[in-house]
Amino acid sequence: MTKTLLLLALSCSFCAQAAITLPKLISDNMVLQRGSAITLWGYADDSETVTVQLNDTVLGQARAENGRWQLTLPSQAPGCGHSLTFAASNSITLTDICFGDVWLASGQSNMELPMARVAEAYAADLASANYPQIRQFTVPQRYNFDAPQQDLSGGQWLPATTEHIAGFSALAFYFARELYQHNGVPIGILNNALGGSPVEAWLSEEALQAFPDALAQGLKFRDKALIAQSEAADKAKNAQWYGALAKADAGLTGATPWYAPELDDSDWQSFSVPGFRAEPFTGVWWLRKTVQLTAAQAAAADTLRLGSIIDADEVYINGVKVGHTTYQYPPRRYQLPPAVLKAGANLIAVRITATSGKTGLMPDKPYWLGNDTQQIALSGDWKMRIGGKAEVLPGDTFIRWQPLGLYNGLTAPLTTLPLKGVIWYQGESNVGREQQYLRRFRALIRDWRAKWQQPQLPFLYVQLANYLQKSPEPTESGWAALREAQRRVQDEPNTAMVVAIDVGEWNDIHPVDKKTLGQRLALAARAVALGEDVQYQGPQLQKVKAQGDKLLLSFDQQLVLKPGQSFAIAGSDGQYRWAQVKLQGKQLVLSHADIKAPVQVRYAWADNPDAVLYNQAGLPASPFVYPAE
Repeated sequence: MTKTLLLLALSCSFCAQAAITLPKLISDNMVLQRGSAITLWGYADDSETVTVQLNDTVLGQARAENGRWQLTLPSQAPGCGHSLTFAASNSITLTDICFGDVWLASGQSNMELPMARVAEAYAADLASANYPQIRQFTVPQRYNFDAPQQDLSGGQWLPATTEHIAGFSALAFYFARELYQHNGVPIGILNNALGGSPVEAWLSEEALQAFPDALAQGLKFRDKALIAQSEAADKAKNAQWYGALAKADAGLTGATPWYAPELDDSDWQSFSVPGFRAEPFTGVWWLRKTVQLTAAQAAAADTLRLGSIIDADEVYINGVKVGHTTYQYPPRRYQLPPAVLKAGANLIAVRITATSGKTGLMPDKPYWLGNDTQQIALSGDWKMRIGGKAEVLPGDTFIRWQPLGLYNGLTAPLTTLPLKGVIWYQGESNVGREQQYLRRFRALIRDWRAKWQQPQLPFLYVQLANYLQKSPEPTESGWAALREAQRRVQDEPNTAMVVAIDVGEWNDIHPVDKKTLGQRLALAARAVALGEDVQYQGPQLQKVKAQGDKLLLSFDQQLVLKPGQSFAIAGSDGQYRWAQVKLQGKQLVLSHADIKAPVQVRYAWADNPDAVLYNQAGLPASPFVYPAE
């Protein structure tokens, strides 16, 4: 009897039993960790026996207990094109399964950010994506405060091809592509990230025992009535605020709406785009601009770019609504409907809603009408008028960000399958709580290793990028303090930190350059997870020595010093001043004419520092402070 017939015979003997089912992760096109025994599992009535077959080989049988069955799949070599069949009273066959390296990609929005959001920068990569052996499973974003969940509500494994690439995490894709091109091993990405999430949302209940305040906050939301009440209160508050503002908006309630081309705006104020309102303002305000186009320009223009706007906007061209965005961060790239533009005068009107006092159009962003090759600039003089004022909109409860919920709902269902490692980009939501973050981030690494039962699970993470305005003088910085907490976590075994202070954007918390970070993470993976002898870190500070009126800093590598001002020193009074810097091989000599006995040094200690210190491979040094604060 062939193995397939044996399988069918075994399955037929249980035809009277209830059907078996599989968890969402165990599905077509999945990637399983090569070189590791893997627990396959599913659900069935008690006492049902499930037979499992890999390709033409029967692996064995498992009997369901307490509604669950499981069986161990022996370690496999890398490769794709495999099938798995699970047979009992019914039969399920999964196809095109790969064995490769599975990476958990987690954190907040800079990990979640999809390729669609960076399409302008990486148009060729989206258009030519053809990596069927790089696959992503996007974890549904359903929190749970009751208990660790065993399964997910949905999801599927999708390949990095033109059909699906837009939905891939940009950072995870570039990381995976770099590794795949290096060694040809299939890559599986578990996209397990949620924008805005603080670190404590990803901790298990066991790990949160060390942080009673966070645990108590999370446990509150085991009360379903509290969740319903909070959600209803937020919904009612927002509906009332926006509804009242719409009624107060003269731009919508007058005889002629302010987006109408025929409106006389000759008495409106002037406003320069891009830019911010000089005074704090909460409410709604309008901008209008008339653009003259030739017939050819009107026919060719298919896109309106309005940078980014604080906070929300609705945009009209010639009285037709062409787009809207509900919050600050997404780039305003509006595709225009056919024939909305015409030869001659075209009226662009923007209704801007400001929720908390600061509002405007972000500088150093694209503002144009046209297409990707020809644009009519929209920066400069616009007409402006206030539509209606409001009080500051109170914040939401954001239940999805509360402690415990994301671990239970998103991470726990993944812990049965072995991983090659974790890539992590998170921390923006914890800025200002650096000492707390230091403890909780350490706890997360240890917690996840325990949950996966992989004590040495490689954990690679991105340090916060540069962001916000540059400071002309040395200053305190919550972003720098959080980066220092991240730097100190590198003493956890099998971790690596990727420095990002040279790829951020002062005006965008979501910098576009995810390719450079993906490449740096891949270097770290080759060293930490694959065991290769490869340079993956920038210069590391080894020693600081005072020599009279100078500080001598020693590093572990030959240094490259770029232009900029990032080293600050201080004497015993703690008053930092920019240092004069001299490079001597692996050492830097720092001094300042007014500091006779320097004892402290900071490098790149700012929200948006100059990245000036690199190694000869082009990898940047991390910001640091000495002595540790």
